[in-house]
Amino acid sequence: MKPAPRVFVSYSHDSQAHKDWVLGVSTRLVKNGVDIILDQWDLTFGSDLPRFMESGLSDADRVLAICTERYVQKANAGEGGVGYEKMILTAQLMRDLKSDRIVPVVRQSATTAPVPTFLSSRVYVDFRDEVLYESGYAELLRDIHGEQIRPRPPLGQNPFLEPGPDVVVPRLSFSSERYVSPAMSGTVTFDYSNNNGRYVVGAGDTAFETAWSRAGSTAIYVYSNPPSIRSVALALNVSRIEDIGDAALYDTSSQNRCPHLGEIVVWQNAAGYYLATKITRLQSRGHGDPLDELTFSYVIAPNKSAAF
Repeated sequence: MKPAPRVFVSYSHDSQAHKDWVLGVSTRLVKNGVDIILDQWDLTFGSDLPRFMESGLSDADRVLAICTERYVQKANAGEGGVGYEKMILTAQLMRDLKSDRIVPVVRQSATTAPVPTFLSSRVYVDFRDEVLYESGYAELLRDIHGEQIRPRPPLGQNPFLEPGPDVVVPRLSFSSERYVSPAMSGTVTFDYSNNNGRYVVGAGDTAFETAWSRAGSTAIYVYSNPPSIRSVALALNVSRIEDIGDAALYDTSSQNRCPHLGEIVVWQNAAGYYLATKITRLQSRGHGDPLDELTFSYVIAPNKSAAF
């Protein structure tokens, strides 16, 4: 069996939103068979950061350079961890100028070049347009797994002879991976008639496989039957998630609940973490809307805290 490609993710900590974006792409790649080296997973307090970067960049089969304006500035100036990683990568490029080991991934650029100077000759994957995110991700995944992004079609027959059968190129499917948000907080919008009404928030021990189904135009059912969920409850006495002082106080005696628009559901997972979700928008095909669509904001309480 072919081993999973090992990929190091190089990026700058521009903001929490950018870190969450990198975490989301990395989580999805892991689910698609890519062994990711990421500081958010592989570094702990007291870790040797230079050693992590050196060993990670040396051991990886490929390197994703997530390019933002700040990343480009730091790489060109040789600043911080990005500058240190650039120094290591430049030395590796000098040893093999033909290598395609480093893949620039352009997430954002406005006033600067899209990639650092040392990668200016490299073809990059463009993630700047959110509308084209799926096609960009498909290209990136194919390339990492060594599959041609646009495979050369097999040589056909002479058109003046008997025609051969049509060649059908298989399509990638990313069904369930679309329904994951690994960040500890955020806002989710999804069609709850798809993926069996399931949407996963969080990752690892903080993962919650939330389950939803239609109840009406202003209400929706939630369930505690997914394996990762221990209980569900309604927080009827608060209007904001941050006002929940003790999630353990709410009634968890029912396996399902029916929150209304604007209400908050408190979930506990099998690892003992708490999640709060506030329903901010609902659509129901059964009541004349074009989609069964749900929007909710969420927060996962850290360190198994019951307060948000």
